[in-house]
Amino acid sequence: MADRRRDDRRPHGELVADVLAILWEAGKPMTAQQVNAVLDQGLARTTMATILTRLYEKGTLRRSPSGRGFAYEPVEDAAGLVAGRMRRALESEPRRDLVLQRFVSALSDDDEETLRKLLREVEGDFG
Repeated sequence: MADRRRDDRRPHGELVADVLAILWEAGKPMTAQQVNAVLDQGLARTTMATILTRLYEKGTLRRSPSGRGFAYEPVEDAAGLVAGRMRRALESEPRRDLVLQRFVSALSDDDEETLRKLLREVEGDFG
């Protein structure tokens, strides 16, 4: 029976994504109990507190005292979080030029044009 319950669980990354979506939508700090109530998945409060604490320790969330615990809010919006992941992945590779080349060559025409536009804007700011 324990194996069946384990199979019914959602992947951890999906749960974290849902928690972050709730916090982004709220636009204000929330406690573990508040996030858990909105998520409405029947998780233990301690489970939610653990998830939020781990996200805080990774630098994804900031926290402030709230009653006997903490209230959490995202450090960045969704786009900022993804951009940070991309930057860290790029920084970890010794052949950054090759990674960038492969990334750009895999872009759709629309994304490539958006990237070109953004690069022109940055050049204009510093040129």
